[in-house]
Amino acid sequence: MSLVFPHTFVPWFRSVAPYIHAHRGKTFVVAIAGELIAAGKLSSFAQDLALIHAMGIKVVLVHGFRPQVEEQLAAKGQVSKFSHGMRITDATALDCAQEAAGQLRYEIEAAFSQGLPNTPMAGSQIRVVSGNFITARPVGIVDGVDFQHTGLVRKIDAIGIRRAVEFGALVMLSPFGFSPTGEAFNLSMEDVAASTAVALQADKLIYVTEVKGIPLDPNDPASDIDTELALADAEKLLAALPNPIQPTDTAFYLQHAVKACKSGVDRVHIVPFSVDGSVLMESFTHDGVGTMIVDEKLESLREATSDDIGGVLQLIEPFEKDGTLVKRDRTEIERDIGHYTVIEHDGVIFGCAALYPYPEARTAEMAALTVSPHVQGQGDGERIVKRIEQRAKAQGLDSIFVLTTRTMHWFIKRGFKQVDADWLPEARKRKYNWDRRSQVLVKKLA
Repeated sequence: MSLVFPHTFVPWFRSVAPYIHAHRGKTFVVAIAGELIAAGKLSSFAQDLALIHAMGIKVVLVHGFRPQVEEQLAAKGQVSKFSHGMRITDATALDCAQEAAGQLRYEIEAAFSQGLPNTPMAGSQIRVVSGNFITARPVGIVDGVDFQHTGLVRKIDAIGIRRAVEFGALVMLSPFGFSPTGEAFNLSMEDVAASTAVALQADKLIYVTEVKGIPLDPNDPASDIDTELALADAEKLLAALPNPIQPTDTAFYLQHAVKACKSGVDRVHIVPFSVDGSVLMESFTHDGVGTMIVDEKLESLREATSDDIGGVLQLIEPFEKDGTLVKRDRTEIERDIGHYTVIEHDGVIFGCAALYPYPEARTAEMAALTVSPHVQGQGDGERIVKRIEQRAKAQGLDSIFVLTTRTMHWFIKRGFKQVDADWLPEARKRKYNWDRRSQVLVKKLA
């Protein structure tokens, strides 16, 4: 184990580092379904959220309590009543909701107070703050149905919440709100979370739920999930789905995700609590484990800028060390960053290549083509090559060429043909390393 562990842990930890840098100081609103707590997963979830908090991320936690209220009602011999996908909260249901919320608040605060040695919570000091941050209004009568004490969010005290998280506290919100006259209303966790994220203009809203995410086939909940959904596509899907009734309905969480995303929340995630560490994997890995809804596709293929120098250096360094790429002087990369094309995903550079033109020979070299090992096999390399070809055509060039010692067959499959090194433009031939014996491959541009 001692021999294997560094070879797995160190590369993994390095791959996580860009996300730690990107998320530090950001605000996450994390909403958990009451089913997570009922399933006995609160302790491990609290440990994960404590790790996120320790990384300098500001956390607002919103909890649900559907199964807990059901349990309280059953103990009193009452039956839940629903309409339009919302609970009808009579006086008895309101009492049950208040009892459930009080118990859950105690359990959550206890979970974040753990500090046993040899556990992820060891040494952690997380102050949990809750309060009357939510002003509510009644749902009223809809289609002849009186929802009584069921309410909707009227206003979130964003200033109060920000002060608490800036102080270093984790803010906990229960799905309860109060009217200006002091009347209590039972709210939905989903509405509270979305409204809070919008009011704070949070960087992420994460729903930790009983569903896997948004299925690729809405008619087959068992199908694979769509890991990234553009807002426009999410709106089209939502319009085609029936009104949700159960939390397991595809539109149930999607409707709140769309609302938040349209109102300025950068990213909304729907992840399953059944997957251990789902919040960590969704936040600190490339593909995550759930569905992410964004206003536009996070992955962008573009020309590099000076802000990308650090990301390019970090990407190509391992390939320089193992000899796949020729080592480049750092000042050279800084000088030539405008020649580079990059693939960026959520602020992290996952692929790059440079185009060095030789106008007198009407050709150009594609150099430093690199794709992160974490995303290889997903077509990013081909996308970069196509963009490089487009840049070369725009400059009026007839061909592009590469020098490689290990990936000749990959280029041949993509239309490159091997030529002798004497084919190279004179200016490039003078810099050719005859000891390295790189293969020269050329592709004619249509």
